Amino acid sequence: MFCLAETEMVPLPTMQWMDGFLRLLDQRQLPSEETYIDCRDIDSLAEAIRTLAVRGAPAIGIAAAFGAVIAALTADPGKEYDDAFYSKIEMLERTRPTAVNLFHCLEIQRDVFRRNPGRENAVRMLLESARNMMQSDLDASRRMGCFGADLLDKGSVILTHCNAGGLATAGLGTALAVIYEAWDRNLLSKVYADETRPLLQGARLTAWELSRAGIPVDVLPDSAAASLLRNGEVDAVIVGSDRIAANGDAANKIGTYQLALAAKAHAVPFYIVAPLSTFDISTSLGSEIEIEQRGRDELACLGGRKLLPEAAGVWNPAFDVTPASLITAIICEEGVLFSPDTESIKSVLGGVH
Repeated sequence: MFCLAETEMVPLPTMQWMDGFLRLLDQRQLPSEETYIDCRDIDSLAEAIRTLAVRGAPAIGIAAAFGAVIAALTADPGKEYDDAFYSKIEMLERTRPTAVNLFHCLEIQRDVFRRNPGRENAVRMLLESARNMMQSDLDASRRMGCFGADLLDKGSVILTHCNAGGLATAGLGTALAVIYEAWDRNLLSKVYADETRPLLQGARLTAWELSRAGIPVDVLPDSAAASLLRNGEVDAVIVGSDRIAANGDAANKIGTYQLALAAKAHAVPFYIVAPLSTFDISTSLGSEIEIEQRGRDELACLGGRKLLPEAAGVWNPAFDVTPASLITAIICEEGVLFSPDTESIKSVLGGVH
């Protein structure tokens, strides 16, 4: 594995632990302005996660891990301290049902809390654990970037969907880590980014990240992606994932499935990039993954303008599931799983998650 990423890839300021609170880059305001919100209690952090001020499976998980520190700091230190802590953790778990990283990180923090009684000790160890998760995510991103770039040829044109960059992680990304590394190696010609309706994460966030890094990026309507692939304009589709089932089915932002179908139809490689924390071997098939349904306003309004008549209903799933049969390979920090299936996933996870 050839890798420049250890020195070239610089994390985005997605989140930062301050003295007793978590500071988050408010992604709802991008690209118009870069503003930060300070989460000093669980209510404000839960709201930030629920309303997508922080989003992306790894970023949600790490933010929740720091949320456990906030929970330990703000829980009533009386005789019901443990119950108060766990109640706050459960509040965070209810924010986003699809991304497995949220539950994975909070379960780690629950175990840390159980093993370290006493408020002062619990806060110290929970903070150390959260910082370790953040560093592990950065390390995993660098490795995924290297493994993914190894699959690309010079002059490659990449199509991506939603945002799987530094904003969605501890600061480097999953799918975009591959793009950053490919750019550093002079392998990349340009990137196409789906706008990603209805919240435009591709147009607002991915285009902002790539432009900030000096990488050429064109934004296209989601409905134009199949035509772009048919025209032979794309060498590979690279996206992230919020949960990968034991058989390799992968949940990602709504619109990913149709992109995978189009890529298959036009013989374009379709790569999922995700850390091991995104794999969920307790979920056998993608059909078992709970798909979050978002509110009506995300479709009914845009920039304060009403788009739908009052009588019209909406169906607004946040994610869809791409079958493993449509995935050329899953790239994780341990390597590349070509034609992913239950056995290859168990092998890379060591049968334990």
